[in-house]
Amino acid sequence: MQLEPQYKELLDKALEGSGQRATKQREHIYALLLSQRDHPTADEVFARARSDMPTISLATVYNCLETLAETKLIRQVNFDREPTRYCPNLTKHAHFYCRENGEIVDIDLSDELIDKLMKVLPEGFSAKHIEISYDGRCNHCHDW
Repeated sequence: MQLEPQYKELLDKALEGSGQRATKQREHIYALLLSQRDHPTADEVFARARSDMPTISLATVYNCLETLAETKLIRQVNFDREPTRYCPNLTKHAHFYCRENGEIVDIDLSDELIDKLMKVLPEGFSAKHIEISYDGRCNHCHDW
């Protein structure tokens, strides 16, 4: 799987800024995450990666995901005791986690809403970012 040129440039700059370089494995994992924005676990990324890169190891996938998260190209998404999932959406958004089917959906957050949330911080506090997670049930699942 190939990265589109703008994402290749973004990857190269982010890795260079952290003293690292792009590898075919990092490019492949990043391309996989961008192609299907469904918040996969590391095991799911590993299964997808092996279809085009059969010799890739699970350890390499974990290392690639860690590097991509450290360089802020993806976000880790965690819900209670569920496995970590990975999100390439870097816009301001929240996540909705359906407890029934495990689906995670991105929810866009407006600048106006972010500003309102920042204003409720106690005096003297400042935040670099806000992380909002909804935990419940989607409309595809039956009533509780």
